Amino acid sequence: MHRRDVLRLLATGTALQLAPRGLLVTLAEARRLLSDQSTLRTLNPHQAATVRTITDLILPRTDTPGAADVGATEFIDLLLTEWYSQPEQTLFMNGLADVDSRSKALFSKEFVDCSASQQSEILAALGDHMIEDATEHPRPQFETSFTETNFYAMLRRLTLTAYFTSEKGATEQLHFEIVPGMYDGCHTITPAKGVSEQK
Repeated sequence: MHRRDVLRLLATGTALQLAPRGLLVTLAEARRLLSDQSTLRTLNPHQAATVRTITDLILPRTDTPGAADVGATEFIDLLLTEWYSQPEQTLFMNGLADVDSRSKALFSKEFVDCSASQQSEILAALGDHMIEDATEHPRPQFETSFTETNFYAMLRRLTLTAYFTSEKGATEQLHFEIVPGMYDGCHTITPAKGVSEQK
C-alpha cells in the first residue's frame, strides 16, 4: 500500500475499521521509524507543546493511558514529515497558528498557557466549526479521494490513529490480542454422550 493510500484512508476515517493488511504494514513501518527517531522533524517545540496539549484533551489519561503516554505528538510529527504533502502540512501548521490566535483573542495568552477550562472552550469552538464544515460539505461514506480541509478533523483523526495503533492503546483500550486464545494440537476429543463415533 502506498503512503498516499494510507493518508486517504486516514482522511475518510476508515483506517481503523477496515484495517487492510497493507495499511497495518505501513502503520507498523511508521511505528518502527518512530522508535528510531530521537527528535521532532516538522513541529517546533511550541507547536509540539500545542499538539501535545490538544491530544491530551482529546484522549486524556484515565484508568487507561492517554495520548501523551503513547507518544501521539511524536507519531503525528512523523506522519507530517514522512507522509503528508506540503499543502497538508501547511493546513496543519495554519490550524495550529489559528488555535493560538483564538486563544490570544479570547484570553490574551497562547493556548498552552491557558487553563484547562479555557482550552476546552477553544476546542469546543473548533469542534463546532468541524461539524459545520462536515454538514456544508458532505462526502460519500467510502470516498477515498477526499482531501482534508479542516485542521481539527485532521488532528482528531491523527490522534486516534496514533493512539489505537500504539501497543498500549491496542492492548489496554481495545484489548487486542495478536493470537487470541490457545491452540492445543494434541487434545483428545471425546464423543458427546449418546453420539456414536463415526467410522
